[in-house]
Amino acid sequence: MGVQTILHMNEGNGDLSYARNSIVQNKIISQASEVTKEVILNLYSTTLPERLNIADLGCSSGPNAVRQIHEIMDFVDQKRRQLGRASPEFHCFLNDLPGNDFNTVFKGLPVFYEKLKAEKGSDFGPCFIAGVPGSFYGRLFPRSSLHLVVSSTSLHWLSQVPVGLHSGTNAHLNKGKLYISKTSPPHVLRSYLDQFQLDFSTFLMSRSQEIIIGGRMVLTLIGRKSANPSSEECCFQWDLLANALMDMVHEGLIEEEKVDSLNVPFYSPSPEELMHIIEMEGSFASIT
Repeated sequence: MGVQTILHMNEGNGDLSYARNSIVQNKIISQASEVTKEVILNLYSTTLPERLNIADLGCSSGPNAVRQIHEIMDFVDQKRRQLGRASPEFHCFLNDLPGNDFNTVFKGLPVFYEKLKAEKGSDFGPCFIAGVPGSFYGRLFPRSSLHLVVSSTSLHWLSQVPVGLHSGTNAHLNKGKLYISKTSPPHVLRSYLDQFQLDFSTFLMSRSQEIIIGGRMVLTLIGRKSANPSSEECCFQWDLLANALMDMVHEGLIEEEKVDSLNVPFYSPSPEELMHIIEMEGSFASIT
């Protein structure tokens, strides 16, 4: 089975659910709030749409799933009142892989709608929210249908485990590791970068067909400051996990072959790598 079939966050609202264990992701949304505000106010002021189509790609589940949508509507509502304009309709699309716990998100929508009505009054919206299951490494929406795309802590996940992590004799090239590390051979580093370049280029190309001319994107993902892809800032947690698994191998709890064959579909890019892909793909310009 491929990554798109099996990868998703823990469902429900239990102690181990993503809904109760996504504080870091919530803080990242908060840290990006001012950038998001600047982008959406500029977009609204220059286009003044009667209907605002927004997509959150990689929404996951829990309270974070509608956090950004609510924030964006707050910004627009404040601005439209300053301008003395009627509220636009909000068409909001929540996207994630098919295994995502959309049911928990949908169960919370009645309360979300009631909260909006109490906060904004009867002259706001209306707001329509829909789920869109599928991979954002491909088309999800009709051509020129979106004004704004947001994606938070998602684009570091790859569409698949990079190819080329085995030798010609099918031997594992990254033995005992789950991701890039200081002991990884150069071919492993290159394979991860190649996969990220392919995926992010595909993402940009797909969105360029779906976003209107003059539309915007706000993307946040786990990256690294260093030019070195094996630096501790992006690899430390994976090394810890790999070491824990190897301890289990030595205790006879799991087979070493299973650890050697496990490679995470993840990549934390540098700013230079991101800008290079954006410039090479050519559909978008970076403003931050």
